[in-house]
Amino acid sequence: MERFPYGLEEDPRPRLGLIALQADETVEDDFRRMLPRASARLHVSRVPSGAELTPETIAAMEADLPGGAALLPPAARYAAVAYGCTSGTTLIGAGRVRALVQEHVRTRAVTNPLSAALAAARALGLCRVGIVSPYVASVAAPVRAAFETAGIAVPDMAGFGEGTEARVARIAPASIRAAAGALAARADLDGLFLSCTNLRTLDIIAGLEAELGLPVLSSNQVLGWHMARLAGIPAEIPGRLCGAGLPAASME
Repeated sequence: MERFPYGLEEDPRPRLGLIALQADETVEDDFRRMLPRASARLHVSRVPSGAELTPETIAAMEADLPGGAALLPPAARYAAVAYGCTSGTTLIGAGRVRALVQEHVRTRAVTNPLSAALAAARALGLCRVGIVSPYVASVAAPVRAAFETAGIAVPDMAGFGEGTEARVARIAPASIRAAAGALAARADLDGLFLSCTNLRTLDIIAGLEAELGLPVLSSNQVLGWHMARLAGIPAEIPGRLCGAGLPAASME
């Protein structure tokens, strides 16, 4: 076989990395909708995740996160890498997630849905946020505690009490919208957060905001927004969050 000469050429687009859960059927599709191919190259890896969601199975993902990070293409340098699990970040800790990812990936920034949600709430000036979670109380409660530790009150929550991750991806957006509406009707809120990267939320955010007169955030929406801002690229973010800049504390 003739050995033919060739040239090497780098793709000039920024690289983004997403570490999703094995059971997540939603976040990758949402990211490809929010982050156009013309803006960046998106590489996706996965980490094992239990079929049943409990604090124990979520916290156990800490051991698998380094392996998932290491499976991202190693030759690339990333503008930002995201770990796609809200509850997992809450239980593992955002700082620990960052450290585990940066041990194996060359990146300027690491984000996650919890840090992104807090940054988005600050960017919009939210002080009283209601949370809709698909999970049982033991999984949802730490997310509430994390918001309150960050100085954002959570007067009330609504949840579906689901423990099986495959069913979370199949919760009807109409059911999420109904739960959000009921929560907003009974609590004094200035915003809502739809927690979980596996919930299908992108298509209902704008309608909910118009109906309720409140900013509506969701795990995938804020994660895409935060990642795009950290990487300095444009993104197609639904709702009032579109166009919002990062608060100074979130520029790290």
